[in-house]
Amino acid sequence: MQVYSGKSVFRGIAIGKISVYRKNEQQVKRVRTEDTKGELARYEVAKAAAVEQLQELYQKALKEVGEANAAIFEIHQMMLDDGDYNESVENIIETQKVNAEYAVAVTGDNFAQMFRAMDDDYMRERAADVKDISERVLSVLHGGQKRKVVTDEPVIIVADDLAPSETVQLEKDMVLSFVTVHGSVNSHTAILARTMAVPALIGTEELPLDDTVDGKLAVVDGLNGKIYVEPDAQTLEEMQKRQQAEQEKKELLQLLKGKENVTLDGKKIMLYANIGNIKDLATVIQNDAGGIGLFRSEFIYLEKDRYPTEEEQFSIYKTAVETMAGKRVIIRTLDIGADKQCEYFKMDKEENPALGYRAIRICLTRPEIFKTQLRALFRASAYGNLAIMYPMITSLWEVKRIKEIVEEVKAELNAEQLEFDNPQQGIMIETPAAVMMSGELAKEVDFFSIGTNDLTQYTLAIDRQNPKLDKFYDAHHPAVLSMIRMTVENAHKAGIWAGICGELGADTSLTKEFLAMGVDELSVSPGSILPIRKIILETDTENR
Repeated sequence: MQVYSGKSVFRGIAIGKISVYRKNEQQVKRVRTEDTKGELARYEVAKAAAVEQLQELYQKALKEVGEANAAIFEIHQMMLDDGDYNESVENIIETQKVNAEYAVAVTGDNFAQMFRAMDDDYMRERAADVKDISERVLSVLHGGQKRKVVTDEPVIIVADDLAPSETVQLEKDMVLSFVTVHGSVNSHTAILARTMAVPALIGTEELPLDDTVDGKLAVVDGLNGKIYVEPDAQTLEEMQKRQQAEQEKKELLQLLKGKENVTLDGKKIMLYANIGNIKDLATVIQNDAGGIGLFRSEFIYLEKDRYPTEEEQFSIYKTAVETMAGKRVIIRTLDIGADKQCEYFKMDKEENPALGYRAIRICLTRPEIFKTQLRALFRASAYGNLAIMYPMITSLWEVKRIKEIVEEVKAELNAEQLEFDNPQQGIMIETPAAVMMSGELAKEVDFFSIGTNDLTQYTLAIDRQNPKLDKFYDAHHPAVLSMIRMTVENAHKAGIWAGICGELGADTSLTKEFLAMGVDELSVSPGSILPIRKIILETDTENR
């Protein structure tokens, strides 16, 4: 038995086989060769294998997400058959007498650069597609290194680290637990684990990422921050008993379903759920959430290699509000930037991206992207109880500019005779500037949602993605709690409600304090709904 320690990001016990997620770095070397015919043949075989993979992906996507979303894999097949692309690869192999890998990599880079330089938006978007098909061919030429988890049973995902764009593509039904060698307790992998309510560890620095653990039985102890690889009989039995006890505790919490979130002194609390996409709606309903307090719309963008269309977004938002059947669904406009990067946004590299070009700053300087999302949101508002909130607000002028763009969008929809409602519009309070301006900002919006993850980061001047600073990252810092209290008080003075949608909202050690502050809403991961409800029902805010 091998035991490795890390930091826990979600409690619980997971027992199952390990699946090591190996990233394909696609490092390409230029190798001279006289056997150009052999390299041309290798390229043809790799291209045929890549086309076959794309055909399989198309069929899978057709069943799971429909024809419109599956079409991208047909486009990729056609691009691999493109005469200019193939001629470039073949010419580089023959004239430079080099290996197929180098020819594919250079062709991919050249064509991507060519597409990015075009004036037409659609053609510029093809740059990411060229890179994708080139990477696929390179993967085959390199021997098809494992890039995604392929399994017929739920597994423990072990990886060096996982980017948001990688986590959203995993089959969630097949994930028992996340264990990463690197990463931060505030990373999006950690947030996803909490959303999925699966045990997760980060910072397991000594855990190998090779065949010595791949496929082996393991136990993840999310309470004590340990993973046991090939546990002995005694450890396995002990963990199975603890897992059973946890399951029984969950079943007891199920008795709280259907109960109102009302304190002993009669204060009613809105208890909502945070989600990343519509696949999470089942867990929201299963855990009896009163609504959705944070729909992270940026994951719609992260899942794609091009800008999602208005119709694609409209379909997703409409499904969410229809499924929630009258319960409020608060959708955050795209929060791309910082640690959530989309290649096709073509953003410059920044020295300090957390303080840079992100979220509402992108929307206000690239209104064509913002308007597409707003059109989809307002159209979906006709089908249910939809609300919109805007992230990373620091100034009053930003809110006023948003209102101007919203009015432009509504005028367009009216002119096109497209139906829409008048959804509530709020802002996220996640910067000290927004807290200090909250008295004025409250007069311009319908609600506040406090994003404690970024608020803590900016208040304490700590990069929450840097694991070396975890011991300095104190979400309970008096300054953070004072800012939450100030925001709630200013919201109430203006007659609007204020909630918390950051990870701190699920911190049960603070629930009673938040209720005493007058927080109106808590939006947490679906698995935290019932434990928080239990505390609400047992709390008397007037007699603490």
